[in-house]
Amino acid sequence: MPLQFNPVKLFAGSGTTVLAQKIAESYGKPLGDVSLSRFSDGEFQPHFNESVRGCDIFLIQSTTPPTENLMELLLMIDAAKRASAHYITVVVPYFGFARQDRKDKPRVAIGAKLIANLITAAGAHRIMTMDLHAAQIQGFFDIPVDHLDASVIFVPYIKSLNLPNLTIASPDMGGSYRARTFAKYFNAEVVICDKRRKRANEIESMSIIGDVSGQDIVLIDDICDTAGTLAKAASLIMENGANSVRAVCSHAVLSGKAYETIENSALAELIVTDTIPLKQESSKIKVLSTADLFAKAIANVNEHGSISDLFRVE
Repeated sequence: MPLQFNPVKLFAGSGTTVLAQKIAESYGKPLGDVSLSRFSDGEFQPHFNESVRGCDIFLIQSTTPPTENLMELLLMIDAAKRASAHYITVVVPYFGFARQDRKDKPRVAIGAKLIANLITAAGAHRIMTMDLHAAQIQGFFDIPVDHLDASVIFVPYIKSLNLPNLTIASPDMGGSYRARTFAKYFNAEVVICDKRRKRANEIESMSIIGDVSGQDIVLIDDICDTAGTLAKAASLIMENGANSVRAVCSHAVLSGKAYETIENSALAELIVTDTIPLKQESSKIKVLSTADLFAKAIANVNEHGSISDLFRVE
C-alpha cells in the first residue's frame, strides 16, 4: 500500500522568525500565517489564521530567553492539537534549559526533563532539535527525537580554513567527547582545558592537558553564554605558544558582556550557527546557517525518509 502524505505547513514562533523564513525558503514552501495577540497585562495568545485540520505541521521556535518563547511554543502546540492537526512536529533549533540535565547538587530541578514533559503534554508528536547540551536528553522524551548535528556544517568550514597545524580543543572536561568526535574528521590531536568553577559563569582556575605549542587550535563547544570560558581558554592557549586559536559553538546565547568579552579576547574568530539570532554584529563572529539542514530533515520526516543520511560530513 503506498504511503499517504498529508498537507505540510510550516509555522514560526516570534522568537525564531528569521531562521524559520530561511528554512521555509529552503524547503520550498511559504511560512503559514500565525499571529500573536496580547492582553494589556502581557498575557498573549497565538492564533493560526489558516486551517491546519488534517495537516502535518512543523512549529519552528527556539526556546531561548525570555521564557515567553517556550510558553508561546506550548500554546502553539495546544492550538494546533485543538484545531485537529494530524501530526505536530516541534522544530526547536536551540533547546533551552538543557544545562539542567541532572541533579548536580541537592534540591535543584532537572529543567530539561520538565521541558520535555511540557512539550509532550502539550500535544507534540515529534521534536527536532540540534546539538543538545547532553545527548542523553533525548531519553527524557517519550516521543521521537530527531537530534541533528551541527558538525556537518562546521567541519566543511574548518576544512576551508586550511589550518596548517590543526589541533582540536575542548574548553572543559565535559566537552571532551564532542572534541574527539570533531578530531576524527581531521585526524587531529585533542587537548583539554581543565577548569574549576566557583559558581555558574565564574571560573576559579584553568589548566591545559596536552601540548598546544605551534598549533592552530579550534575550541569546540555547544553553547557560548557569557564567553568567559572561551576567552580564558583562548588566552591560556596563546600563552602556551599556540599559533592561533578560534572557537566553534553551536548556540550563540551570548548574554551579559559576551560580545565585549569576545572582541577583547585572543580568539581569531567565533564560529556559530543561527539557531539563536545575534543581538548585535561583531567582527569576530562568523554565522553559518542551519536552514538547509533543517529543511532537509523536515522533508525526510514528511516523506518517511532516513534522518541518518543528514549526518554525513563532507
